[in-house]
Amino acid sequence: MGIIGRSKNTKAERLLPEHIGIIMDGNGRWAKKRGMPRMAGHRAGAQRFRVITRYCNKIGIKYLTVYAFSTENWKRPKEEVDALMGLFFDYLEEALRDFREENIRTRFIGDRSAFSDKIQALMGEAEELSSDKTGLVLNIAMNYGGKPELVTAFRNIAAKISAGEVSPEDIDEQMISDHLYTAGQPEPDLIIRPSGEYRTSNFMVWQSAYSEYVFMDNILWPDFSEKDLEKAIDIYNHRNRRYGGV
Repeated sequence: MGIIGRSKNTKAERLLPEHIGIIMDGNGRWAKKRGMPRMAGHRAGAQRFRVITRYCNKIGIKYLTVYAFSTENWKRPKEEVDALMGLFFDYLEEALRDFREENIRTRFIGDRSAFSDKIQALMGEAEELSSDKTGLVLNIAMNYGGKPELVTAFRNIAAKISAGEVSPEDIDEQMISDHLYTAGQPEPDLIIRPSGEYRTSNFMVWQSAYSEYVFMDNILWPDFSEKDLEKAIDIYNHRNRRYGGV
């Protein structure tokens, strides 16, 4: 974790989380409260995602993982899923255009095989074009679930055992971490969920074992601001992270 200066309230040095995860929740409810279709909420949430991503890069966050589309989201009405796919496609085209000048490295975590060839191609292009960036590493979790991620990791390790590359005795926590989508990255220090829901919804099951969670009751994702992010970081700074020690 880095130090970004002194807290305005306590005048004490503040620790900046190295890795933040965000469960971007509440788009549909945001739209419903305003008498708008659910997709209006998703579009507003996508705009908010862009703002928060740029702000995280600005203040020096090194890794940001956002939960964009879960493996369970396919259960939503087909019209909504199709519209979300269109929104993802538009975002990817915009990211290739607008994020080109940003010092942000984009990665996609999850099983991308379920997406159309066009979306998969844009994902690959966005990753390739940003691969030499040195600022924020942005993980966009699409068709992602923490449990399926572990199943995939275990299958890959089992394949290596079958091939004689490793033995069962070699399996340890590090080996499992090395076979996750986030291999080589630090585990999230802070995970934020707006919208008033108090669950993790299958997000980074392995990586979040010692993450600090901040659940925010009175705000839905499209209204989540830079001030709300700063508030979550301040809350994080008041947590005592003992990792099982005293």
